[in-house]
Amino acid sequence: MAFNIFCAVLKQVKCGDIRYGNHNYDYQEGTLVFFAPGQVIDVANPEVYQPTGAALIFHPDLLLNTPLGKRMNEFSFFSYQTNEALHLSEREKKIILECFDKISYELSQSIDKHSKTLIASNIELFLNYCTRFYDRQFITRENVNRGILEKFEELLNNYFVSEKPQLIGLPSVAYCAGELHLSANYFGDLIKKETGKSAQEYIQNKIIDTAKNKIYDAGKTVNEIAYELGFKYPQHFTRLFKQKTGLSPVEYRKLN
Repeated sequence: MAFNIFCAVLKQVKCGDIRYGNHNYDYQEGTLVFFAPGQVIDVANPEVYQPTGAALIFHPDLLLNTPLGKRMNEFSFFSYQTNEALHLSEREKKIILECFDKISYELSQSIDKHSKTLIASNIELFLNYCTRFYDRQFITRENVNRGILEKFEELLNNYFVSEKPQLIGLPSVAYCAGELHLSANYFGDLIKKETGKSAQEYIQNKIIDTAKNKIYDAGKTVNEIAYELGFKYPQHFTRLFKQKTGLSPVEYRKLN
């Protein structure tokens, strides 16, 4: 199925596995999954079944000239992978269904000049609740998240003792997310929640820590260190180092 719409699906029963990209997702009861325009999925279970539950589906054009239209890029969970879905408690599920009921009510009324505003406002309310529930999920799944943070740290450590910086360049957020089998948006949100820093800041801090150790080796020039770390241009390394430490690499070497 190719989606050219926004879609949020809450299934009330287990009814088949969804395949999304290279990942299978076990579609359990009480789970909310989001799709955005341009995404393609297929249902891997060939059995005939009668799904029950609720779905909110809307075309991007509905959001034109609405406050929500300007905010849609804030709801990063539309770009999460399906194995990063939102798992709702019974109370949260009730709130979500109440939001759906309000939208359904508006759709059942005669259309007037207030309809679009009220529908868009209720969709925005629903998405705001989803943002809150995702924040709760990041906290309640702290042990799982901590494991990902440890794997991220290990990934960066191994990266900088390998030849990958010279072959690939600096590690990007997308590269790290892919190595950890996560979408870039989910990975970035998780790292931000866990550390208070963006994933890009975390990578930059690791680069600087690695650079400090290399600077102690007086046999290496600053340019050599820059290339070893994966910088294409040494001046970019010098600029980042001074931004993070307040000293140029040469000044830092003399001071230490």
